[in-house]
Amino acid sequence: MTAEDAIYDADLYTDEDLDEADIVEWYEARPVTVPAAVATGAIVGAFALGVLTAVGALALMGRLDD
Repeated sequence: MTAEDAIYDADLYTDEDLDEADIVEWYEARPVTVPAAVATGAIVGAFALGVLTAVGALALMGRLDD
């Protein structure tokens, strides 16, 4: 449903229909907090995965001839 659809649909309602409308309360989401150990592990894991991918790609291309 787009904004234009909502505007067109609003014309179909009368004021009496809105008297029984449900009240929706919106709350601001809490900020996401990540412990330092988890963040460090994710960074180290991503780096290790990148190194393994690079070494695997070089091995497949035959560039690791020492």
